[in-house]
Amino acid sequence: MPHPLILPMAAHVALAATLYVLLTVARAPAIWGIGRRADGSNPWAKVEPRISANLSNQFEWPLLFYVACLLQPNPGSAAFALAWIFVLGRLAHSAVQILTTNVRLRGAVFTVNFLAVLGLWVITLWPMCQR
Repeated sequence: MPHPLILPMAAHVALAATLYVLLTVARAPAIWGIGRRADGSNPWAKVEPRISANLSNQFEWPLLFYVACLLQPNPGSAAFALAWIFVLGRLAHSAVQILTTNVRLRGAVFTVNFLAVLGLWVITLWPMCQR
């Protein structure tokens, strides 16, 4: 039987894979000359650094998400809900970071991700503290 939280973890892996594809497309004009403008410039030049930064972000705080998911002693509905809140928050965070320069909104969206992972850790450790 698969781990109960495998779907949210797989959804986050899919997000990271999608970001790799987007980054490849955004870099194609500069690296391979594919998709350059008539003047030779890269139409993705402004967004490419934001995609790159967001992709790097997928290997920072999310690491603690994976560990908390895998350590869940009894992954129930609370863990399931928090895991999906995290994934949906990561999707929103990616959209905000890539499509806007609104740092305040990005911070607010990140807070949702941050709290979801902290919640996962609380419900992971709570049973151990009750002994």
